Amino acid sequence: MSEKLTDSHKYKLWKGKLESNGLDIHRIDELYSRRNGHGEVLFSLLYTDATTPEGNKIPPICFLKGEVVSVLICFVDIDSREKYLLLVQQRRICDGSMTFEHPAGMLDSESDAAAVAAREVFEETGILVQKEQLTKVNDKPFYPSTGTSDEAMYMFYCELELSAEMIRSYHNQTQGLLSDHEYINTHVVPFAEGHKLITNVNGILLDYLYLKGVQDWDLLKQL
Repeated sequence: MSEKLTDSHKYKLWKGKLESNGLDIHRIDELYSRRNGHGEVLFSLLYTDATTPEGNKIPPICFLKGEVVSVLICFVDIDSREKYLLLVQQRRICDGSMTFEHPAGMLDSESDAAAVAAREVFEETGILVQKEQLTKVNDKPFYPSTGTSDEAMYMFYCELELSAEMIRSYHNQTQGLLSDHEYINTHVVPFAEGHKLITNVNGILLDYLYLKGVQDWDLLKQL
């Protein structure tokens, strides 16, 4: 049985935030929704008629996506100490090109962002990490597209010390869930080189936040 939009976790979360920030909601129309195999709402396109506390209308179209995670996986060569990024390569709807990104995914109806982040890493790269191995970058969500979407992002990073041979073994592996239209190849590349491949602003930001978090100022200067 398909979940009703108004019963979904992400709808309630979004609507609750609007109301807590003082918006007077007059009308919300569901223009289109996509659901997963269990009937749960993945995302929706909504028309919203709402008034701000200042008496103004807000832009009416919202792409409802909910909370998401993005995870930077950094391989550290156990001998040379050189750092490598593990990226996922896939075509994206933004322009149809092959993109290079950090593993990422949606929380849907879940609330444990770290657990979802660890699962997405496994599904998209084949690497099994525990949520306790992930370092959370932001306690409050970042909003990548405030004018058109409710998407709220939590970022994590994880360092894994491996041999050069093991690091190479994770390159060019086929991953992803075909049921979610994921056709992914893994891509292992030296950190600075990988940074230049990333074109989405969330991935670029996460690179800088990771290097700041581990205080790798030498590598930061190379970006």
